[in-house]
Amino acid sequence: MKKNTAYDAIVIGSGPNGLSAAIRLALEGLSVKVFEASDTVGGGMRTKELMQPGFKHDICSAIHPLAASSPFLKQLPLADFGLEWITPEFPVAHPMDNGDAVVMHHSLKKTMDELGHDGKKYQSAMEPIIENWDTLTADFLGPLRFPKRPIDLALFGLKAFQPASLFQRRFKQERAKALFAGLAAHSILPLNAVATSAIGLVLGAAGHAVGWPLPKGGSQSIADAMKDYFISLGGEVETGVEVTSMDQLPKATSYLFDLTPRQLIDIAGDRFPEAYVNVLKKYRYGSGVFKIDYILKEPVPWKDPRCNKAGTVHLGGTFDEIAASEKIMDEGGIPDDPYVLVAQQSLFDDTRTPDDRHTLWAYCHVPNGSTVDMTRQIENQIERFAPGFRDIVEERQTINTDQFQEYNANYFGGDINGGRQDIRQLFTRPVHLIHPYATPAEGIYLCSSSTPPGGGVHGMCGYHAADLVLEKEFGLRKSIRNFQG
Repeated sequence: MKKNTAYDAIVIGSGPNGLSAAIRLALEGLSVKVFEASDTVGGGMRTKELMQPGFKHDICSAIHPLAASSPFLKQLPLADFGLEWITPEFPVAHPMDNGDAVVMHHSLKKTMDELGHDGKKYQSAMEPIIENWDTLTADFLGPLRFPKRPIDLALFGLKAFQPASLFQRRFKQERAKALFAGLAAHSILPLNAVATSAIGLVLGAAGHAVGWPLPKGGSQSIADAMKDYFISLGGEVETGVEVTSMDQLPKATSYLFDLTPRQLIDIAGDRFPEAYVNVLKKYRYGSGVFKIDYILKEPVPWKDPRCNKAGTVHLGGTFDEIAASEKIMDEGGIPDDPYVLVAQQSLFDDTRTPDDRHTLWAYCHVPNGSTVDMTRQIENQIERFAPGFRDIVEERQTINTDQFQEYNANYFGGDINGGRQDIRQLFTRPVHLIHPYATPAEGIYLCSSSTPPGGGVHGMCGYHAADLVLEKEFGLRKSIRNFQG
C-alpha cells in the first residue's frame, strides 16, 4: 500500500541503472521523480559535440552487447521512443602483427573457421552459453541467488571462474588466444585474476547471440528513449540539480541512489550506523581509463581491411602482450604498449558526422587517478596495425581520470565500473551478499553499478534494486514476476 508522501520514490542519478529503476517503479503506477546533476540524463550513455558542430562523440559507453541482452531493457518499447540499433557486420576484429586480423563473426561457424584448429575448442566454450543465452543472462546479470537453470549456470561457472590466463591454454594457436585476451580484458583486471574468463565468455557469446550493436545517433539515444518512456508512464525528471543532502529532496517513501558509496556517504551518511559507513569507506574502486576522441579525414587505414567492417577493434597483439600490459597497469605502472579499445561508430552510422569525415573513440586502462597523458602510447598501438593513422587525424580531444571524475562523479579516479569487479567484490558490492541494494536506513537504497551485477549498460542493478523496493516498501513482489527475464 502506498504511503502518504509527496512521491513514492525519488531516484538520484540518471544513468542506465537510475532510469531502469525509475521505469520499473513507474510501471507499477508509483509516483517517481528522477534528479540528475548534469544538464542531460544518461550517465555513461551520453553523446556530445566535443570539437566541431555535427560531430557526435560517445563520452563513455559506445558499443552495447549487454544492453541488447538485458532481460529488462529488451522488454521495454524503446524503439517507439526513437531508439534504433545498428549492428556492424563483425562484432570485433583483433589485428595481429603479420597484417592479418582475427575476426569474430556473428556466425559461430564462421568464427570457428576463422580460428582453424582451435575452432572446435572455441565452439565448445561458446555454444552452451549461446544456446541458453536468455536464461543465463537472467542469472548472471543479477545478485547472487538460486539460478533458474542451475546445471547450465554451474557448467558456465566452471569455465567462468577460471583466470583468463588459465582458460586460454585450451587454445593451441595465438589467434584464438589473442581474440580471447581482447574479450577478457574488458574486465579491467589482470588476466591472471580469478573469474576474468567470465567477461570474455559473456562478451564472446553475446557477439554470436545478439551482436555488438551501437545506437543510431549515439549512446545518448538510449538515455533519451528511456527518459521519454519514463515520462510517458507519468514519471518526472529534473536535470541540473546536484544533490548534496537528503534535505534537498522531496518527501518520499523510498530513495534510490544511482551513485557510488563515496557519494552515498556524503549525502546520506548521517542516516546510517557508524559501522555501516566504515564498511562503505572500505569499498574498493577499480582502475581508470584514458580516452581520446578523434575527428578523422577518412577511415582508419587498417592493414587488414576487414577491420573496417567491425564496430570494435581490440589492439594489443598477443595474449601474453595484453596480459603483461594489464598486469603493469593493475600494479600502478604505465605500460608502453597498452591494451586499447577502439570503436568505429561513424563507419556504420552516418548521423555521427555532417560529411564524409569520421569520428573515432579509443581508450586504454590506467591506474586509478593517473593523469599520465597516454596519447603517444594509444596512437603507437593504432599505428602498429594501421600505418599512416596519424596522417588522417584532423582533431583530437583527450580525457584523463580526473576529467572523467569531474564529468561524472560516479567515475571515481576514472573507474567507469563503479568499483573493482574482482571476485572479492563481485556479488558483495558494496556491502551485503543477500540484499546488496538495501541500506540500514529505512527507505534508502543503492541502485548503481556499485551493486550486482556491476558495470555496463544493462540497467539490471537498477531493476533489481527497484524489485527490492517494490517488495519491501509496497508489497508488490508477486505482481512483477512477468518481468523476471
